[in-house]
Amino acid sequence: MNQHIKKTLKILLPLLLGVFLVWYSLSKVSVGDIWGYLKKSNYWWIIFGMFLGLLSHLSRAYRWRFQLEPMAYNIKFANSVMAVFATYLINYTIPRAGEVARASILTNYEDVPFEKGFGTIVAERIADLIVMLGIILITLFLQFDFIYAFFIEKFNPTKIVLLLVVVLVVLAIVFFRFIKRSSSKVALKIRVFVNGLIEGALSVFKMKKKWAFIFHTLFIWAMYVLMFYVTSLAIEDLEGISTGAILVGFISASFSIAATNGGIGSYPLAVYAAFSIFGIAQEPSIAFGWIMWASQTLMIIVFGGLSLIYLPIYNRNRGQHPTPKI
Repeated sequence: MNQHIKKTLKILLPLLLGVFLVWYSLSKVSVGDIWGYLKKSNYWWIIFGMFLGLLSHLSRAYRWRFQLEPMAYNIKFANSVMAVFATYLINYTIPRAGEVARASILTNYEDVPFEKGFGTIVAERIADLIVMLGIILITLFLQFDFIYAFFIEKFNPTKIVLLLVVVLVVLAIVFFRFIKRSSSKVALKIRVFVNGLIEGALSVFKMKKKWAFIFHTLFIWAMYVLMFYVTSLAIEDLEGISTGAILVGFISASFSIAATNGGIGSYPLAVYAAFSIFGIAQEPSIAFGWIMWASQTLMIIVFGGLSLIYLPIYNRNRGQHPTPKI
């Protein structure tokens, strides 16, 4: 399979999966039902949720500057904000292309070498991953008995889980021994990649403003969770939803974004899958998923589009290329 076909498939497959999941979710709950929930929703909560999402993106843009300062790059906050919004918008079209475009924007308008800008993006993703894992662990700690009882009742998975744990441990041991001892190109690339991840994660603690970086990282994810919870208050049928349902729903929805471009189609189904564990009905769950996804997507389209338009205008005196490379 040549590179052109691979690139085409990387773009087409998530889009096709998204289209299928949109159809599937709408086969469970009609557009009319979703529209009915939207008309009955409290729009102030939806707007407040969008505002919290906006705060998280602004915080992400501000946090980025802490990573660049030790390399003697003091970028403009406006360029950082527009680069972040452009990233999210471009990721709706081509998966992961937004990160490349984000680093290219810094190269074009702030003279930051591409590899250095991209390296900071990888490092911040590692920080985000660590926080996400922390949220998962907290959720499991708070809801372990309930979730475990649910899966025991539905699947009786005790033996399967034990078998999977043993298999995973054995595979992990074999894999890491192979990577450590092998001199193949694949093993070397994996070693370099893993070492880079570790170095990127530890680089946070070498910053002059590391505590500010950590604060903004926690703030970003706090806004994400609050955004999810606040938007649920807009739907009357979700009144009194438990903290456990919110956390599990948030985690499930977050992973769904990686499945399709921006979570299109997969986001509502992920929310429903999580909420169903807590006995929440299908209709309000899927309707909430669509409202949540649509409100945040609308914000990204508006601010991301304005960012791509205004970037060359804001930096018109620099004589740089106006279009970010993808």
